[in-house]
Amino acid sequence: MTRQFDLKSYLDEIYSEFPESNHQPIIGLTANYSDIDATICSAYYKQIVKAGGTPLIIPPIADKNVIINTLEHIDAIVLTGGADYNPLWAGEQPIKELHNINKERDLAELLITQLAYNRQIPMLGICRGIQTLAMALGGRVEQDIENPLVNEDKSLKKHIKHSQDADRSEPTHVVNIQDNSVLSDIYGNSAFVNTFHHQAVAAPGNKFHVVATAPDGVIEAIESCEYKSIIGVQWHPEWLGNEGLKLFDWLVKRGDEFNRAKQLHNKILTLDSHCDTPMFFPQGVKFDHRDPRILYDLHKMYDGHQDVVTMVAYLPQKPKPGEIPTGMSPKQYADSIFNQIDDIVAAKSNYVALARTPDELYRNKAEGRKSIMIGIENGLAIENDIKNIEHFAKRGITYITLCHNGDNDICDSARGKNTHGGVSEFGEKVIKEMNRLGVMVDLSHGGEKSFYDALEISSMPIVCSHSNSKALCDVPRNLTDDQLRALAAKGGVAQVTMYHGFLRKEGEASILDAIAHLEHAIDIMGIEHVGIGTDFDGDGGISGLADASELINFTIMLLRRKYKEEDIRSIWGGNWLRIMKMVQKKK
Repeated sequence: MTRQFDLKSYLDEIYSEFPESNHQPIIGLTANYSDIDATICSAYYKQIVKAGGTPLIIPPIADKNVIINTLEHIDAIVLTGGADYNPLWAGEQPIKELHNINKERDLAELLITQLAYNRQIPMLGICRGIQTLAMALGGRVEQDIENPLVNEDKSLKKHIKHSQDADRSEPTHVVNIQDNSVLSDIYGNSAFVNTFHHQAVAAPGNKFHVVATAPDGVIEAIESCEYKSIIGVQWHPEWLGNEGLKLFDWLVKRGDEFNRAKQLHNKILTLDSHCDTPMFFPQGVKFDHRDPRILYDLHKMYDGHQDVVTMVAYLPQKPKPGEIPTGMSPKQYADSIFNQIDDIVAAKSNYVALARTPDELYRNKAEGRKSIMIGIENGLAIENDIKNIEHFAKRGITYITLCHNGDNDICDSARGKNTHGGVSEFGEKVIKEMNRLGVMVDLSHGGEKSFYDALEISSMPIVCSHSNSKALCDVPRNLTDDQLRALAAKGGVAQVTMYHGFLRKEGEASILDAIAHLEHAIDIMGIEHVGIGTDFDGDGGISGLADASELINFTIMLLRRKYKEEDIRSIWGGNWLRIMKMVQKKK
């Protein structure tokens, strides 16, 4: 009897209901290359489907435009297994034990990995894939692991067999997993795995921790030490049924989370209220390049799905040699910074634009352009002349930070000598003139008496563009809980900053500390009075939020904590824009 195929019944099932949302995370899988074919083992994509993802095969093409466009449409990546890496990519000569290499794959996958890393795309590296992670991101791969290892007592340590003869679905040895790792959350302290390799990661580099080893010490798993969703394993979970599925479940969940963050950033306006990148302009930095000397450039803004940054002209209280060109006054220096920002915008006007008002910010986003706003850090720039406030207002500044790390003619600093006992008589005139001209009053760096004086003097809410909580990190620059309450009572905002010294006094600060300061401020002030001011390029930058490319990680952390869309919108600039609109309307 001939079997009948009924396409219509399949289509009827598809068309029978209109789904509210049928999005599944798109998981890219790097393909092998054999003869004239791009190929992939079916076990990889079957596990992705079981985990609730949609697999997409990525051909081995080392073309930057193809790779970048591919990465725009995927939510996570599996770096699959296969042939050895050509050691020449690591600056090493091949040894005789090296097996087959695959020249079609190497460069393509190294580029994919680096560009995905820049974009915070979750990754799972499997067998060759863990080696891809190491090769691309600063680690080292051992060409052959069969040479005997030597114990501390100088005796030889025997290897277990890493190239198995057993069926691929059969676990063949144990791996020991470190406590407090993502992998231990998935598997516990150990797992039985299947390995088929003779190359392995020799050193993970500074972007990864080793989180699992075989009994002979061979590295079996690494994961990100930068709060990125990246795991590499030496074994083959695609063949291990439900045990292996656990890793694919983890990846698909991370991919879904990343997609949600991307979609949210598409809908809302993400605003960073403070960075000091212009300090580096005299070094000849290139804002339209991925410049390692700065934490904000166009590449990093696009990678981090970041819309707006306020770049300040920073005036040091006591300039060091080279900080301000010889013979240039504070006002002239601030103007020179703004001139250079004008030049940057003019050179890349298709991608970035200046903005001063909320309406201009939203228009730039709708047109697909990033926005730069400008401000002044340290009222020294007005040179004790009230008329200069209007000069800078006409240039487009949105705020002036009244002082920095030292008292000036306007007010006393948190690190000053109480010269005026708060805001000076001249400072009172400055604040009122800023109110009149629609310029926000910023009290980051201000002394506590200056802070309270400014609250009383200003007819508009004040802001703290980059300040943290003194209750969590007791340094003069941070705000007490009473200050936070008073700021909120007057309608102001405090923007959490990513400077490690304002997040914790001891140890290495991370994104978790930034979240802790944000949530403390929310508890004290309410969610309508908080935001983000990174202080990137002014010593800001912490693990998990190292530069602008990683700012989407902050949103991911908020999503994990079940913050609602409207709350994330408020944190990411909505509160700041509310005050900006009020201040500018008063003008």
